[in-house]
Amino acid sequence: MSVHSSHPDIINRLKRAEGHIKSIIKMLEENRGCLDIAQQLHAVEKSITNAKKTLVHDHIDHCLNHAINDNKIDSSEALKEFKDITKYL
Repeated sequence: MSVHSSHPDIINRLKRAEGHIKSIIKMLEENRGCLDIAQQLHAVEKSITNAKKTLVHDHIDHCLNHAINDNKIDSSEALKEFKDITKYL
C-alpha cells in the first residue's frame, strides 16, 4: 500500500479533536455554560470535517489519479469511484 502524505496531518487533526471531545465531556460534567460547550462542539465538528475533506481530496489526487495514469482502472470506473467518494464531502 502506498503512503499518503496527508495521513499524518489527518491523524493530528483527529487527535486534537479527541482532546477537545474529552474537554467537552469534562465541561458537561462540570455544568459549564451551554454557549461554551456549543462553541467547543462546533470546533470539533469543523476539525473532523476538515480531516474528512483532506482525506477525500487526497484520495482523489493520489489514488484515483495514479490508478488512471497507471491504467489500473478505466475512466468509467474512476468516475464512479469519484462520485462515490464525493458524497462524503
